[in-house]
Amino acid sequence: MGGGVMAKFPFDIHASEGKARTGVLKTPRGDIRTPAFMPVGTAGTVKGLYMDQVRGAGSDIILGNTYHLMLRPGAERVKRLGGLHKFGGWEGPILTDSGGFQVWSLSKLRKMSEAGVEFQSHLDGSKHMLTPERSIEIQADLLGADISMQLDECTGYPSPYHAAKSSMELSLRWGQRSLAAFGERENQTLFAIVQGSTFSDLRQASAEASVADTTAGGYGGFAIGGLAVGEGHEAMCETLDLTVPHLPQDRPRYLMGVGKPIDLVEAVYRGVDMFDCVIPTRSGRHGQVWTDEGPYNIKKAEFAEDDSPLDASIVSPASQNYSKAYVHHLIRSQELLGAMILSWHNIAYFQDLMARMRAAIAKNEFEVFAQRFRANLNHT
Repeated sequence: MGGGVMAKFPFDIHASEGKARTGVLKTPRGDIRTPAFMPVGTAGTVKGLYMDQVRGAGSDIILGNTYHLMLRPGAERVKRLGGLHKFGGWEGPILTDSGGFQVWSLSKLRKMSEAGVEFQSHLDGSKHMLTPERSIEIQADLLGADISMQLDECTGYPSPYHAAKSSMELSLRWGQRSLAAFGERENQTLFAIVQGSTFSDLRQASAEASVADTTAGGYGGFAIGGLAVGEGHEAMCETLDLTVPHLPQDRPRYLMGVGKPIDLVEAVYRGVDMFDCVIPTRSGRHGQVWTDEGPYNIKKAEFAEDDSPLDASIVSPASQNYSKAYVHHLIRSQELLGAMILSWHNIAYFQDLMARMRAAIAKNEFEVFAQRFRANLNHT
């Protein structure tokens, strides 16, 4: 290595109970309280919210999507306009994904090779090549992400063992190239992505190889990828049980693309520190209101004359200041404000849930909290 060291942001664990832990990941742009939920800012915006609403709801960090931003407006343009923080009006930390999942899920045609992935844009059919090196350039140099992700191949589900093994090994090689391209930086860090589908030996091999890779100083954190792709809640929990023990205690663990509140509680129970998911805002656009009992659909006729707030227990203007009847009317009338209010409430609810989990762990009461949450959840 050269004279510098790649940033591994200080990660202070303040309390733990069982495998669950709470602490702070300290970045140059601000502290991230863990367990943390990252609202998804796909195209430089958390859909339907102003950034001050995102921050006011309790968000310390947001996520940006490399695939979407490289296609529109273009990563080079974002760079010319001051980087993603300035462009989107968010001063706090930003984590960007590598683009691999969106290529897997959205592109019309894609061709995988050792070099990278060639794909056609879902917008206009234009051809693009995403390599580990190009992904790092977009994330770290052009968008200016605080936390970048290695390029990986998202393994589908279900996957035959041999395909999952081949995919996992390709992701490991791409991870080494991502690390080399990232180099040594003082104010940015790079996370690995552990793959291997639901196979215990593959998850262990992926985790151990990623932990052992010290190219340019090694990874600043470890993500668990390839979940929330159709495997179901129980398989997700089992895969976390197989994977988390092989990850370092002193580095943040990030479960990608998950999920529903019960998923968050069960993952924190198993030692995960960071999450992202589109559910709060996507649900909001479709009339779903999230609560501890599960989501309810505000479109239902039963809410047409219900003058109670969306959720009086959540300290947010969206949750307390608008009646169910009013939001019912907005959504049924397809008024934009309805989706905005629900997205705002849902983000506030998710952040309130994270805050309650952090407090429960700090008080050594998380086991009780998790049991109550499971019992309270409406499975209907």
